Amino acid sequence: MPHRQTPPNMPTTREPVSLLAVDRAVFELRRGRIIAVAAAEGARALVMAAEGASPDSLAELSTLACADSILCITRTRAEVLGLSDKLDTDDATVLSLNLSGGLNAEAALRLADPLTQDPSGDLERATVQHVAKHGPESAAVGLTKIARLLPAAVVAPIVHPDSTDLARWAARHNLILVDAGDIFQYEHTAARTLKRVSEARVPLENAELTRIIAYRPQDGGLEHLAIVIGDPQPGSTALVRIHSECFTGDLLSSLRCDCGDQLRGAIQAIGASGSGVLLYLAQEGRGIGLVNKLRAYTLQDRGLDTLDANEMLGYDADERVYLPAAQMLKDLGLQTVRLLTNNPDKVSALSRFGIQIEARVQHAFPSNKHNESYLQTKKAKGGHLF
Repeated sequence: MPHRQTPPNMPTTREPVSLLAVDRAVFELRRGRIIAVAAAEGARALVMAAEGASPDSLAELSTLACADSILCITRTRAEVLGLSDKLDTDDATVLSLNLSGGLNAEAALRLADPLTQDPSGDLERATVQHVAKHGPESAAVGLTKIARLLPAAVVAPIVHPDSTDLARWAARHNLILVDAGDIFQYEHTAARTLKRVSEARVPLENAELTRIIAYRPQDGGLEHLAIVIGDPQPGSTALVRIHSECFTGDLLSSLRCDCGDQLRGAIQAIGASGSGVLLYLAQEGRGIGLVNKLRAYTLQDRGLDTLDANEMLGYDADERVYLPAAQMLKDLGLQTVRLLTNNPDKVSALSRFGIQIEARVQHAFPSNKHNESYLQTKKAKGGHLF
């Protein structure tokens, strides 16, 4: 899993404004609306999510911007589309596709969504270009990821003659304006602002002495949960499991994965040890969201493995961020842990965020005929240690 660099901290006084701006932009994208993005050195663009594009909205975007639109996709998606021979060797993670004859909504969706029709005809008329790492195009794709949409955006540079004062111009056109830097820093800013908002005693099977603490970021976004079993003392070495939510496995006992077994097994193991913490992170589908996970399942049914399916959608094989887990552990006074995991990335990630891992405790369960291939892929390609 590629390790993303931690952006520099912004002033604490700006964090609420930054988070709110991104949240509003996410809401607009999920509604299929257009937003404006401002980046460094005066770069700015109008943006919409590729999966929400329609003929009318694309026409509106180009008219407002006074420029033709392009499609921006992740490098991962470009590679699975067979564009590797057109890519430079630099580390650009977002690329643009400029289609001769213009971009329409149907082509944007074909190029963004592997579950639609074959995009080979669109690729024949596409020119591939790298975009600035901190420009509005990269920010646009990053925002679609935050919104848990397909990671592809339709973008048009704003060259409208009346847009010199971008904030006023955006307001006149009822457009949300968001700073690219706020988008790039969003996940880490949200994690740094996690606060306890409620807690209660919740007796569990195999762990009757349990309380659940809810942590919410300052923007009021999705809560992460700390399931505290027994009474782990601040400063002690606690047995800890980091578990990413899995609606299908945790709630429905899906046989496609081992998540349900891992969740219930961790509660049992921590209860048997006397005390510890299970951190339940709101990062469904390795951070791509439930809708995209279902898309990935469909791709797996067509023959792809679990990691390749995520990449076919344009996501990295694993998009999770573990800073929230580190922040929650520090709030609980737990700086040294024994980590229940088969995933060495969790060990290295927590270590980078200041948590000392005294030991990795194996956490594996028997396979079944539906998840054998899934578990083998995690071992062979994901580096999991069973």
